[in-house]
Amino acid sequence: MRGISRIIALSIPTLNRASSTSATSFARKCFTTLSARPNLRNPQEKAIPGEFLKWGSIGFVRTSKFATGFTPLQPKPLESILDMERVKDRSPEDIASIWDDYHLGRGHIGASMKASLYHLLEQRAADCRYFVIPVWKGSGYTTMFVQVQMPHILFTGLEDYKARGTQAAPYFTITYYKEFAETKDLVLIRGDVVFASKLSDSEAKWLLETAQSFYLNDSRYKLVKTFNKETRDFEFKDVLRALDMSSL
Repeated sequence: MRGISRIIALSIPTLNRASSTSATSFARKCFTTLSARPNLRNPQEKAIPGEFLKWGSIGFVRTSKFATGFTPLQPKPLESILDMERVKDRSPEDIASIWDDYHLGRGHIGASMKASLYHLLEQRAADCRYFVIPVWKGSGYTTMFVQVQMPHILFTGLEDYKARGTQAAPYFTITYYKEFAETKDLVLIRGDVVFASKLSDSEAKWLLETAQSFYLNDSRYKLVKTFNKETRDFEFKDVLRALDMSSL
């Protein structure tokens, strides 16, 4: 599965300097001015009681709706972001490069992947919807609770989720757009940092790539399966080891 990291890399190189300049100019015409930032509302639902004192207690909320105070698992349709008519005859490489370049510096993360990899991610996520991923913060790390609800992935701080239950809003969301999957073997990916005070763009970009790797890499996916299917046997230190992060 070594090739996976290359395929799902978040930055798709431009074909050459000239085509990059052309793509940048073309991109300005291809994207609409509508914002696709998530909408937050004040949740009224009572938070799930209890805390995640042990990994096994996560099973307590598995039938509950995650982040009920967060509304946009109804994202902006792709055509409200991208001018579909202008790009329909472009190559997958051009579309991916335009998409990626457009999102740079805009508070969003743009990426893409092959449709075959997306289908594998979707298949595995349907069976194993939850995971935990540590993110380095200063001299230590904070643990993110991950829910995969395709075509979305939601990330929030585990401590926030322990304290607020379903009222804990995600820090970061990912949406997958499948409109070009059949015609161009391409799935576009958009990441939105909801709380910049909680996650930087670089941390969010790393989370996107890392979360995908745990579902697409066979060895790492074993940890995801253990977390979801045999939670009592799950060892967080195995995740740290997989990420080459020392246990503090």
